[in-house]
Amino acid sequence: MKKLIALFAASGMATSAVAGVALSGTASVSYDDNGDATGTAGASVTSYDADLSVVGTTGATSVTIGLDVDGGSVTSAGGASAKGGVGITGASMTTSIGPLTVTADMYDEDDSTTVTNTGGRSIDSGDNRSITVSVDAPVGDATIGLDNSGDVTVSGTFSGVTIAHTVKNGADKTVGSASIAGMDITLTNDAGATEWTIGTTVAGTAVTVGSDKSVAATFGVTGNTVVVTHVAEVASAATTAAATHYSTAQADAYTTIAVSRALTSGATLAATYDTSNSSLTLKASVAF
Repeated sequence: MKKLIALFAASGMATSAVAGVALSGTASVSYDDNGDATGTAGASVTSYDADLSVVGTTGATSVTIGLDVDGGSVTSAGGASAKGGVGITGASMTTSIGPLTVTADMYDEDDSTTVTNTGGRSIDSGDNRSITVSVDAPVGDATIGLDNSGDVTVSGTFSGVTIAHTVKNGADKTVGSASIAGMDITLTNDAGATEWTIGTTVAGTAVTVGSDKSVAATFGVTGNTVVVTHVAEVASAATTAAATHYSTAQADAYTTIAVSRALTSGATLAATYDTSNSSLTLKASVAF
């Protein structure tokens, strides 16, 4: 009888633990002909991707783990390439203690990138782990956040306008958004540099324009979703082995046209044409 009681208790605890775990993910396969507009494009390639997200919750505490499980190759800091198998892409924990919310980013990812002809970051920024403490201030819907870098953020929604202001060392940042007269407006001022977007829907077509001269339109055609995006000519980034610098060289404007369709099987098929290199990408994906 004691063994039976012990077995029942162990089984009950295991069932309770599993009940607090949520599993979700995505999987896709893509074929890209890589285009041939410049005559220097590489060969056609088929790529695979599969990602999982595991969220465990107990009381007011939750832990989220991100996993890359497609088993593709990875590049180490020394430049060597090897099969990655299952890799962690993120790990965070959030808990609430009265009016306090504490979030810990526990994953120290390597955010250095491969240098390409379009530029990019060439060095790692250092330890990316952090702890953020937020306090629900008793001032309307305002929230005050303090992270371990010393940045203080005050955010909230007032009369339909959402505003977040971050006090940083000599480079404050303000982000605002609102819906006014059928238009969705966002505005960001980061250390004096301002960017904005305005989006609206006209005759069933969702149109978004940005301060960077970009334009995007989304509409439906006979069960398909079509997204047309135009990116204006912009200054390109030039990199060195030591740091990231910006040049006055211009990157040509380009347009992408993406057509996607959700199937009754739960999968989504998409075709994307990119005028920058005349490439066509076919992709099948599913989320679960």
